[in-house]
Amino acid sequence: MERGGVVYIVTNKSNNVLYTGVTSDIAYRIWQHKNKEYPNGFTAKYNCDKLVYYCFCPTIEDAIGEEKRIKGGSRLSKIKLIESINPEWKDLFEEINV
Repeated sequence: MERGGVVYIVTNKSNNVLYTGVTSDIAYRIWQHKNKEYPNGFTAKYNCDKLVYYCFCPTIEDAIGEEKRIKGGSRLSKIKLIESINPEWKDLFEEINV
């Protein structure tokens, strides 16, 4: 059985650093960011643990493709993407962690 994937964007408290990632388990992956499971990683270094965007994809390959597309875009395009679903830049972790 093929497993889907999720593309996501996390930021820091002041919303000035954006990190785009992909995972097959969004709740666990964001938990890892919040708990700095990888202390030498980018998100731990820049305190990116606020989930501001996510999008489910039917396959992990689709999610990886979408991640590459988002990463290849400008900062402005990422901001527009985030604000299309989350105009207030709320932390969406509680929404997915039910």
